[in-house]
Amino acid sequence: MDTEEETLEDILNSILASMPEVKSAAVVSNEGLPIASVLPSDTDEAKISAITAAIMTLAELATQEFGKGIFEQVFVRGQNGYVFTMAVGKTAVLTISTTKNINLGLIFIETKRSCDKIAKYLMGEGLYYENS
Repeated sequence: MDTEEETLEDILNSILASMPEVKSAAVVSNEGLPIASVLPSDTDEAKISAITAAIMTLAELATQEFGKGIFEQVFVRGQNGYVFTMAVGKTAVLTISTTKNINLGLIFIETKRSCDKIAKYLMGEGLYYENS
């Protein structure tokens, strides 16, 4: 499927389909507003969006304070799996939840590819901008 024909939900579903260890995915604005998601039915999209924005804000502060440049990604490891949050340009973030059995190398490759597709989609919708 060509990126222009894909919806954000298609891109998110593709992540879940390509790696069964991925259990949910969401695209969230930097302000914490949900843009698109594929979440379990018992998951509160607004809460996930707010948590994602908080993670991103803290990660941005940490990268600035430690002199590590612009925030790109953060991952949190819990007893039962991971939460990955990655910047999609300057206007949105992708967050995904996985089981503990995820192959970290593969998920970093897949999420980078997906972030690029999401950025192209958001550009077409006028919801994305690059650094000037």
